[in-house]
Amino acid sequence: MLELSALGLLQREPLHGYRLKQELELFMGSCMSVNYGAIYPLLHRLEERGFIQCSIEDSPESGGERKIYSITAEGKQRWKTLMQQQPRDSWMKSRCRFMVKFFFFSDIEPDLRLQLLNYRLHACHSRQDYVHQQDFSQDPYQRATWLRHLDMINEEIDWLQEQLNQETARAASSNDSSTLKQHQAV
Repeated sequence: MLELSALGLLQREPLHGYRLKQELELFMGSCMSVNYGAIYPLLHRLEERGFIQCSIEDSPESGGERKIYSITAEGKQRWKTLMQQQPRDSWMKSRCRFMVKFFFFSDIEPDLRLQLLNYRLHACHSRQDYVHQQDFSQDPYQRATWLRHLDMINEEIDWLQEQLNQETARAASSNDSSTLKQHQAV
């Protein structure tokens, strides 16, 4: 997920390592911790693989030099591939991975947004079915835990359905605009 996130942020603008870490913490903080011990080895690997490139720039803040990382064409392709992948993750990790992808929805095509929303919605319904099959009648604390988990799944399903409806409306509006422009051109 860190690779997906870093490439996505670098696709938007070149960043130095510290700024990249700050940006990652802003939107990934609810999913996972981001530390320097992970960032700089990742940047090194991405550079070795040709997904990013590094340039040296004078730093007005420190008076020295700093490395600025920017994405390459290969990095953009790698990011797109990562956006399309659906690895078999744990429930929590898959939720976090989806939210990272959702953060970058404005950078992908409408068809892929719809595909990712539908995939996550399906995963939530499957999890909902699993929770409904659990027997938690004996222990009140287990019951309360499962019911809270079910509430969270239901909230996510509602939110995903809302996002899917909005995305479908945008796609329909875009298609209507395209059709109108084609008719006006004739």
